[in-house]
Amino acid sequence: MNVQQSGGGNLTWHDGEVSRADRTEMFGQSGATLWFTGLSGSGKSTIAVAVEAELHRRGKLSYRLDGDNIRLGINKNLGFSADDRTENIRRIGEVAKLFADAGVITLSSFISPYAADRDGVRALHAAAGLPFIEVHVDCPLDEAERRDPKGLYKKARAGEIRNFTGIDDPYQAPPAAELTLRTDQLSLAEEVAAIIAYLEQIGVLIEG
Repeated sequence: MNVQQSGGGNLTWHDGEVSRADRTEMFGQSGATLWFTGLSGSGKSTIAVAVEAELHRRGKLSYRLDGDNIRLGINKNLGFSADDRTENIRRIGEVAKLFADAGVITLSSFISPYAADRDGVRALHAAAGLPFIEVHVDCPLDEAERRDPKGLYKKARAGEIRNFTGIDDPYQAPPAAELTLRTDQLSLAEEVAAIIAYLEQIGVLIEG
C-alpha cells in the first residue's frame, strides 16, 4: 500500500480482493491503453471506432475515450491553452489507467500534441504495470486540412479559433510510437488489422 500526501491529508490506496489476474482470466484479455495521437482530421476517432467494432466482434471488451466526448463531460471546464491541454491529458491518462486496470482495452483518441504530456501518461501506466500503446495516426497537414471533417481548419485559418494544433500551435510527433499508421496511404481495414495483430503479438488478446 502506498501512502501519499495530497491536499494536506493522508491518502492510502485501498486494494480489493479481486486481482488484475482474476479479471484477465474472466475476460480472456489483458487491460491495456491504446493512445491514438495525431492532427485533427488524421483519422484517430475513425480508427478507434473500427477497432472497437472488431474487438466486439471477437468477444473482447473495449471502451473508447474520445477527445470531444471527454470535453463534453469530465473536462468541460478546460480550454485549449497549453496548461489546459496538459491537464486534459493528465486527467484522461488517469481515467484510461483505471479502465485498463479493470481489464478493459481502452481506446483513447486525443490530439495530445505535446510529447511531455503523452510521456507522462506512459509513465503512469508503466508505474502500474499496464501496457501503454502509442499509436501515431500520421497524416500530413495538407491532407488533414483537405479533409477538415468538422470545418475547424477553415475556422483556424480565418482566425476564428486560436491555439489550433498544426496552424498556430505545434504538434510534436512521437519519435518512437509502438505503431505508426499513415492514414493517407493505408485503408481503414489495413489499419485495424495492424492494431489487432499488435495486440495479439504482445498478449493483450488471449485466445479462448
